[in-house]
Amino acid sequence: MHNFEYNSQLPDLILKEYGRNIHKLVDYIVKIEDRDERTRFAHNLIELMRQINPNTRDSQDTQNKLWDDLYIMSHFSLDVESPFAMPEPDSIGKKPKHVGYNNHEISFRHYGYNVELLIARIYETEDPEQYYDGLMRVGKLMKSFYLTWNKDSVQDEVILAHLEKNWRAPFAPKPGKDWCERMRLSWPRKRKNRILRTKTKTKTTTIGKRIKRKNKSPLF
Repeated sequence: MHNFEYNSQLPDLILKEYGRNIHKLVDYIVKIEDRDERTRFAHNLIELMRQINPNTRDSQDTQNKLWDDLYIMSHFSLDVESPFAMPEPDSIGKKPKHVGYNNHEISFRHYGYNVELLIARIYETEDPEQYYDGLMRVGKLMKSFYLTWNKDSVQDEVILAHLEKNWRAPFAPKPGKDWCERMRLSWPRKRKNRILRTKTKTKTTTIGKRIKRKNKSPLF
């Protein structure tokens, strides 16, 4: 009766991507007594491991990873001459440090937390003119962010209502028509070509005349 070898009866693979045969070769190399011969076999096995994953680039980082995998499969018992030092067993499988995330409560997420920080800095301004100018600039910035997510037009009263939710300064006015005009949140309209058509008996010609407008100063 033949004695068949089943994978279910064998020890679990440490690195399954290399397969059972690579693990057997690693076990064989570890048992070689001569260190020079063991080193030669280890370098040949590294080349075989690289051929198993042909899509990996032949770089120093790739070579370092292959040697680390070889040491891991040998249970850190392989003693050979290698271009890379054996990794520490404690460093393998260590979970990364927990990344702390900001848990700031944002009134309107489409504006972002930095906009609220800008508004908070404006609240600290004691000069009324600087206060109004700062709110005007932040209002225009909020309007541009709003149009990024909502392609439809947005009224200035909507932006002012969002600003009003966080108003705490003594100069805070109530939204209204006068305040909209003072804020001047409306962006200048895009330039359009005025098309003049002249019809003749033989053909129709189109003359484009560009309307010149004065450009307003940038936001910042």
